[in-house]
Amino acid sequence: MSNPFTAQVGAVLSADIAVPDHEREMQFYSRVLRTGPNPPWREDLLNNLGLPIIGLGSADGENARLPLQWMPHIQVADVAESVRRAVELGGRDLMHAKGEDGSSQWAVLADPNGAAFGVIPVIPEDHLPPVAVVPADVGGVGRIAWLSLTVPDADAIRDFYTQVVGWTWQEVQVADEAGPYADYTMLAADGTPAAGVARARGRDAGLPPVWLIYLPVGDLDESLRRVDEEGGKVIRRLARDGGARDFAVVQDPVGVYLALTQAETK
Repeated sequence: MSNPFTAQVGAVLSADIAVPDHEREMQFYSRVLRTGPNPPWREDLLNNLGLPIIGLGSADGENARLPLQWMPHIQVADVAESVRRAVELGGRDLMHAKGEDGSSQWAVLADPNGAAFGVIPVIPEDHLPPVAVVPADVGGVGRIAWLSLTVPDADAIRDFYTQVVGWTWQEVQVADEAGPYADYTMLAADGTPAAGVARARGRDAGLPPVWLIYLPVGDLDESLRRVDEEGGKVIRRLARDGGARDFAVVQDPVGVYLALTQAETK
């Protein structure tokens, strides 16, 4: 995935969610994410550099209208244009913040399958963490390690995000019992991988059509034990790269899906 501290079109900066029973959810995430000798996350869910990569809000007031999904925030060239294209292509405008002059500041959208995501302007370079604070190699830092979306019609959703957020794409050849097929890696402006769009078949069959954020943890086995202990559910555990990068799809106590992955050690 592209460096999460990069200012460019298509880069995924952060993610948030609005939940009921906020206190219980905070306990779930603070326990599940804080495993291993040097956890990538702090108890307040800032990362171990003190940066706000994920946010957990209360599902009250205006936030009560938002779906129970982790919503990634994707940097785009023009928020208003992204909103217009999303609606034109069958998506929905869930929340749209505008300035006093009517200019678009940010928005929360849903794609045609109902996956929610935020669009924000490209972050000015001077608003990003200084290079001296963020190591060039971000292994072990609390961040969104990957982002994936599983849908029945991957081609249509690939094209939706290409037009709405400015991603480009490349094919990833995979196969199941029915034969070979292509999933997609979506690329940020500089050509680095930003997300994956997969077909709902093979090992991805049965996954919900929502954006799964992959959050690194220090000890995946212990984190999965705590998922069960704190009232969540482990849906599926998988391995990539011959087991070197294990990850698991889980649900939190209110049913929200996300993925946990073993943090890289450098």
